[in-house]
Amino acid sequence: MKLKIAVCDDEQNQIESLKTAVLAWAEANAHHCEIAAFPSAEAFLFEYNTEKCFDILLLDIEMTGQSGLDLAKQLRREGSRAEIIFVTSHFEFCGEGYEVDALHYLVKPVAADKLFSVLTKAAWQLQTEPPFVIIRCEGEIIRLYERDILYVESFLHYIVIYTTDGEYKIKESLSAFAAQLSGDFYQAHRSYYVSLKHVIRISRAAVTLDGGCEIPLSRGRYDDINRAYIERN
Repeated sequence: MKLKIAVCDDEQNQIESLKTAVLAWAEANAHHCEIAAFPSAEAFLFEYNTEKCFDILLLDIEMTGQSGLDLAKQLRREGSRAEIIFVTSHFEFCGEGYEVDALHYLVKPVAADKLFSVLTKAAWQLQTEPPFVIIRCEGEIIRLYERDILYVESFLHYIVIYTTDGEYKIKESLSAFAAQLSGDFYQAHRSYYVSLKHVIRISRAAVTLDGGCEIPLSRGRYDDINRAYIERN
């Protein structure tokens, strides 16, 4: 398995220790890992904003400048699906990770066997977990699996995400949210994205989804959505 892993810590000796352990884990488990090290959250963001492709993040919570926790919150707001592992010197921080769906906490000095176990779990999650998006709705951080999203509709500066379990209204542009989705979604209309997995009928003027809901289909998109539907199903 090929993985891109970031180590973000403001202590150079901690960075070197984690990098050595990650490389040992990768070799022992036949994973090809590309490891990037950053001395601050700001340094990480400089690269991340150019190429959002990290799979696993090892983040020190207490850093000079932006903290690892605040960095994780920012990444989740931007739709990052990376597996986040916090590294900390203090146990009292271990209750704050639920907001960002952190995989685990490791307390310094990090024991190699514990790191190996958490990295193995992270790799397994990346292989087996279905695609999802992270949203903030009414003060909560929510993980929505793509398989449960029926369609998304925009209303001015807001969007409503319709799922098999309910609706979520968030302040977000339709284009920004759609950028987080996989190719299983299609823009049927300027105000709608639909899940091709839930489409049961396509006509010249509308797309019908599970449960009978009809979404308008823009003129000229009939052939294109049919082609996308066939390719994705």
